Amino acid sequence: MKKGIKKTMLLTLSGLAVLLIVVLVALFSSSGIMRTSEYLEPWQRTYSQQFEDPRIRLAAHGLLAANGHNMQPWKIRLDPKETMVFFLYADSDRLSKQVDPFARQTMISQGTFLEYVQVAGVELGYKTAIELFPDGNYDEQNLTESMDSKPVAKVTLISAEPVKSPLYSSMYLPDTNRAAYQKTPLTAEQLNQLESINTDKDITMKIYQDKKNMEKLGNYAIQGAIIESGVHRINEESAAIFRANEYQKNKYRSGFSLEGQGTSGVMKHIMQGLITIFPSINSEKTSADIFVKSTQTAIDHTPAYAMIITKDNSRIEQVKSGMLYSRLVLTAHQLGFVIQPPSQVLEEYPEMKEQYTMIHREYADGGSTIQMFFRLGKPTREFPQSMRRDVMDLIDASEGAEK
Repeated sequence: MKKGIKKTMLLTLSGLAVLLIVVLVALFSSSGIMRTSEYLEPWQRTYSQQFEDPRIRLAAHGLLAANGHNMQPWKIRLDPKETMVFFLYADSDRLSKQVDPFARQTMISQGTFLEYVQVAGVELGYKTAIELFPDGNYDEQNLTESMDSKPVAKVTLISAEPVKSPLYSSMYLPDTNRAAYQKTPLTAEQLNQLESINTDKDITMKIYQDKKNMEKLGNYAIQGAIIESGVHRINEESAAIFRANEYQKNKYRSGFSLEGQGTSGVMKHIMQGLITIFPSINSEKTSADIFVKSTQTAIDHTPAYAMIITKDNSRIEQVKSGMLYSRLVLTAHQLGFVIQPPSQVLEEYPEMKEQYTMIHREYADGGSTIQMFFRLGKPTREFPQSMRRDVMDLIDASEGAEK
């Protein structure tokens, strides 16, 4: 009798083991675990070396910069006559029109790209002369047409002696870390190092660590997350650029993925497989709840907030803000800090208007604009790198480019 029971139990356990293996195989297959992560190739230090044209080499570094919703809204046109000149355009096909209706974040993203190009230029032996809006300002009434016809910047490379840049290595670190931070505050010396980065008289950078402002700014961050997560059209826009598995990430190489939530390793593939097989797992409500909860966790473990504020809200100031932000990110990495912008409260759509107005009333002088709002601290864990496009996809095909 006992032998029969034991045999039945063994058969049951064997059956469960086989079932578990079948389930895991299905999940991993759906996730694409055996696929090469082509979307991570630009993060390899040797990636840019395959290109002979120095303009493309530097653009391959700019590609690693922080950018709104990871849309990588950059387009490069190589000057066919001047072999050391290229033009940076905002890619009007990569706008986030619901969450960024006036393309302010898109323009900040142009600045983050340009600063990475400058930093890489020093290391690779090029000075970079950057002229913003060389063909004049955008026609705001015909914005997308202007983006297609008018460059954000003309970049001229000038050969120089390569100089080891202390910021260069930091370019290969993820620009955003959404995890909990250590509660250790910044020292006076660290504050001075970060604040001294800004040399533009029309831009102000402020760092807050005192209890009163920490509570206020934490509340703005969570309120912004709650409001945004409750706007259906924005959730639809985000869902449309969510890449559920390795197949999609290799195909699109931009947008959101589980890496953005800090998920990596085997758990990433299990979750990707589940979402691919059962898309309802990643429903609008579930995603909203996770977003708000993770924002609250981040707020509860943040030692400092910071802002970049401009005197006006011109396109030039937006781009300059992005350049400053990139330099701040790289310097922060050098000091052992990481950054995340819980920037929902700065978004400019009707549902956010009240919070947008309130934070500007409290933290910006009349007429000034808060371009960036971010948390800053020592990490408790590393975050994975996010998707990046092939740099050749940024190059205007009509201009041509040779490896």
